[in-house]
Amino acid sequence: MIPIVLCGGSGTRLWPVSRAACPKQFVDLVGESLLAKTLRRLRPLGEPWVVATAESRTLTMRVLKELEIAGEQALFEPVGRNTAPAVALACRWLELAGREDEIAGIFHADHLIADEASFQAACELAVQCAEQGEVVTLGIRPTSPATGYGYIEAESAPFAERGALTAHRSLGFREKPDAETAAKFLAAGNFYWNAGMFLFRVSTMAQHFARLMPELWSSLRGLAADGSNLAEIYATLEAESLDYGVMEHLSQQVVIPCSIGWNDLGSWDEMASLEAPDDADTAASTSIFEQEASGNYLFPHRDRVYGLVGVEDLLVVDTADALLIARKGASQGVKELVEQMRAAGRPEATEHVYEHRPWGGFEILRDTEKFKSKILWVDAGQQLSYQSHRHRSEHWVVVSGHPEVVLNDKVLRPQPGEAVYIPLGAKHRIRNPTTEPVQIVEVQLGTYFGEDDIIRYEDDYDRA
Repeated sequence: MIPIVLCGGSGTRLWPVSRAACPKQFVDLVGESLLAKTLRRLRPLGEPWVVATAESRTLTMRVLKELEIAGEQALFEPVGRNTAPAVALACRWLELAGREDEIAGIFHADHLIADEASFQAACELAVQCAEQGEVVTLGIRPTSPATGYGYIEAESAPFAERGALTAHRSLGFREKPDAETAAKFLAAGNFYWNAGMFLFRVSTMAQHFARLMPELWSSLRGLAADGSNLAEIYATLEAESLDYGVMEHLSQQVVIPCSIGWNDLGSWDEMASLEAPDDADTAASTSIFEQEASGNYLFPHRDRVYGLVGVEDLLVVDTADALLIARKGASQGVKELVEQMRAAGRPEATEHVYEHRPWGGFEILRDTEKFKSKILWVDAGQQLSYQSHRHRSEHWVVVSGHPEVVLNDKVLRPQPGEAVYIPLGAKHRIRNPTTEPVQIVEVQLGTYFGEDDIIRYEDDYDRA
């Protein structure tokens, strides 16, 4: 099987930890990024592919490199167009590679699955059904009359069996219901949550695209073998979901009901239903004290001490530059809260104080009118662009590692605890020739500290 991971979305309901510049699938919410956890889960089924947007290329490639997955197995949409174009792009790319007869599975980068053994068993039955020409949906057995998910109605008679699992013909997709309808679905016992996980033969889905979304498929049929005209094609595509464009219109399909500990982590209430964040470093460096307080969930920021007195059932989510406090049960309103911040022009709505770059990244410590300070990290074997600045000088203090600093073509090798001064206008770069990461504290002095005050002369990442 070819697992295909869709890696789009901004995850605004998990603000302030998840933001547009670094969505929840790339954030360490459960001990590692959700994308990394998803790829590890899928690897026993086949070497996974990823479909992501071009703006998340750096974040995506960092995870693939960490897991030693070939970068060639990532497809980058020039702009997000929802799930139908993303799946169609993957199908067309596999066709061009001569893999149209293989079974593919569509999964999401930001979902959590607790029971991986049951998930694998469900996928094995789904492959068995897909080999018969069926499009298969993994239906999640509902645990409550949820109104936030679409449902799939299934026939009672089994279509196929494997161990304790059975597949059934689908009687159709049902829109997100109201509370009364959701309760009826739960009582009926043959309605299942649609988690957006589908398996099919690539050629079968291509035929469905050609019939049900002919304009989309016709456009992608013109994709060059090297993908060089992808941006031109995507400029003509309409945004559409796979559910609405294809799945809801199929006269024949199969659903496999399963209980796999699925959670789409769509809100802080969902996060609170899990165990405490599994980040040993964070847990070790925080302290939470409560006095006459109960039922509270706290997602802490490092190095902070928290005190909760006389409060109950609160969601408290802390980051370096933003704090969220909400009542349990009200966290769906976070999305609207973020929209208010965007309208007010607050960068915290979409940006973090840290940024990932192809060479590593940085975190802003202080940003004032007179100076800006950061901590930089440079990954093993990477280097920043050879650059200069018009409006600022820089002071670098090596915290750890053994970098090389190129200053006006002269190579310096400062040791931990030593400093290097970069005058205004001087050409410079940091290089990490070792196998260990480098950390440097940077202090900028000048009249402007924006990231656009960079003149690049050489760059390994085609930004010069």
